[in-house]
Amino acid sequence: MRIRTTLTIIFLLFLLPTEAQERRVIEGRFDVFTTDEMGNVYALRGDVLELYNSKGASWLRNSVKTFGRITHIDAFYSLKPMVFSPEQGQLAVLDNTLSLQGSVLNLPRDGFPQVVLACMSVQNSFWFFDQRELSLIRVDPQLRKLANTGRVDQLLGISFAPTSMQEFDNRLYVNDPSEGILVFDLFGTYAKTIPLKDVESFEVRNGVLYYFSKGHLFVYDMLSFAITEHPLAADVQGQVLEVRVDRGRLFQRTADRIVIDEVVTTR
Repeated sequence: MRIRTTLTIIFLLFLLPTEAQERRVIEGRFDVFTTDEMGNVYALRGDVLELYNSKGASWLRNSVKTFGRITHIDAFYSLKPMVFSPEQGQLAVLDNTLSLQGSVLNLPRDGFPQVVLACMSVQNSFWFFDQRELSLIRVDPQLRKLANTGRVDQLLGISFAPTSMQEFDNRLYVNDPSEGILVFDLFGTYAKTIPLKDVESFEVRNGVLYYFSKGHLFVYDMLSFAITEHPLAADVQGQVLEVRVDRGRLFQRTADRIVIDEVVTTR
């Protein structure tokens, strides 16, 4: 345990911004954003989705007026983002020009009337959280069911109210701020609960889990279980609404911009 703790400390030292830190800023009031493994930024401003490269330069933009309010963008596959509108029950995958790939999926019409969360899965599949059934469902591109957890509240004896989820390395991570982050395999089998509460947003990256809570960014090592705060840039502390860490970059969304700071990581 002492060795793992030491390794965690060493890793976190490498995560700190370098002295020659390079900063990029994307100006604008964005509703939600995400990044992909290439460092691209997908940012939604009203009904316009914009794509920026890893340097923060505008690349593409496209209107998504046919959707209702989009609450989630998933860039699980680089340059093939998924957008989801729970109010309209509509989901779509876009191509590398941000144009619609295939047709818009109308979930209520296709037998999923109460889906309030969605994310991408391997093999172009999707995970849904069905609020009526209180279950997590994995479906293929034709919306045929591949896995179903059953009622999570009955399975675990909890009041289940997830706010976000993502798949990483064949595991589904589901954030319930009151309970922690629940982990399932691709067959919908419950594995464990990571005891992190009051999490506002999170992401899993190669053995660590980054999570944002009450204005602070933390790193949870899934081997040693050590939790360490990763400091945000001094000039944006108290202003950050959402954070992501990808490819050695720290992406911080405030009310009027996305700040990209370079960091050095060993993972």
